[in-house]
Amino acid sequence: AALRGHQAEVIDHLTAGGDALLLMPTGGGKSVCYQIPSLLREGTGIIVSPLIALMQDQVGAVTQLGLKAAFLNSTLSMREAADVERRLLGGDIDLLYIAPERLLQPRTLELLDKAAIALFAIDEAHCVSQWGHDFRPEYLQLSVLAERYPGVPRLACTATADERTRAEILTNLRLEGGRVYVGGFDRPNIRYRVVPKDEPRKQLLKFLRDEHAGDAGIVYCLARKKTEETAAFLVQNGIPAVAYHAGLEAAVRRRHQERFLNEDGLVVCATIAFGMGIDKPDVRFVAHLDLPKSVEGYYQETGRAGRDGLPANAWLCYGLQDVVMLRKLVDDGEGDEMHRRRASQQLDAMLGYCEVTACRRQRLLAHFGEVMPEPCGNCDTCLWPPETFDATVVAQKALSCVARTGQRFGAQHIIEVLRGGAAER
Repeated sequence: AALRGHQAEVIDHLTAGGDALLLMPTGGGKSVCYQIPSLLREGTGIIVSPLIALMQDQVGAVTQLGLKAAFLNSTLSMREAADVERRLLGGDIDLLYIAPERLLQPRTLELLDKAAIALFAIDEAHCVSQWGHDFRPEYLQLSVLAERYPGVPRLACTATADERTRAEILTNLRLEGGRVYVGGFDRPNIRYRVVPKDEPRKQLLKFLRDEHAGDAGIVYCLARKKTEETAAFLVQNGIPAVAYHAGLEAAVRRRHQERFLNEDGLVVCATIAFGMGIDKPDVRFVAHLDLPKSVEGYYQETGRAGRDGLPANAWLCYGLQDVVMLRKLVDDGEGDEMHRRRASQQLDAMLGYCEVTACRRQRLLAHFGEVMPEPCGNCDTCLWPPETFDATVVAQKALSCVARTGQRFGAQHIIEVLRGGAAER
């Protein structure tokens, strides 16, 4: 098979000993970019990954390709871990997958000091961003790799990073001298749609019955309880579904994940804890029952649909009550003023995406700095253009009314005044 996009450049650059940051959409073929240089260079490729629950599957997939692979994480017994360490020192492993917490233990670093290392690949590198939707504090400590192994090339990979997150990855992982490769963000086979909330569960059921009978997909909810209630509702209505969130026992999560990967037509109702690194090519839809907190999070979650390149749907159901709730979460959240402001900006960008009347894909790609000259023809605003009108004068009247009533009343009172209501107030 031919290499796509930047793959050949990245492989050549890494093989020659260079550092790099690689942005490539989900399913774009990031793993090839570190697998091949790991084989071409002397020693073992060390893949840093936060996905303990998936390492076994990842190693299984690589082993099927004929590579010698193993993983080191907390699920191994002492004997199994010792066996992996012995193989590493004996030069008998091509790729070693390791969780960041494990890597940073002094004992592991001492082990790596004695091993021949071909390269370090830091997967899901957006986890280093403190502004991100998936921040992992231990990722910040991975800068130790630059100091401790200066001669070993490092590749940071992610599918989702706006300009600010990219800058953070480069700084926090000490990759300032590396090259940056950005593959296109567009996933043309995904159809993006946003619908206003009106009995969302019934809307979801209709969407699944009309367009996705028997298909596998993911339904994202903000609250853990809602994932369980939604899964139960779907099961009652004859659609096989399971819940997935961080509060479930590890064995239950593992079982639900395995069912999703191996069965046809299962729907997983999940919080964002589910899906990173999930390599299931035939996810036909990703539905959001609540407004995501950021465009990055939304892009990453929708990117789990249609990795096989066949048509897939990204369906989002949102209402203004979502915005009110998320604003409250931001205001009450931890972190300093700067952090709250950033979270508020991310929410504004997400709201702007939902409210846009032009091509939705153009707006989504623009968020990541990519210009799409023509409307895509495969999103709701292209296929069913919304009716629009010039609201300048109406908006001016509303703002003027807010100012003249002292900026202290809610929407209902402002509406009454504007409409000349006869209420005593």
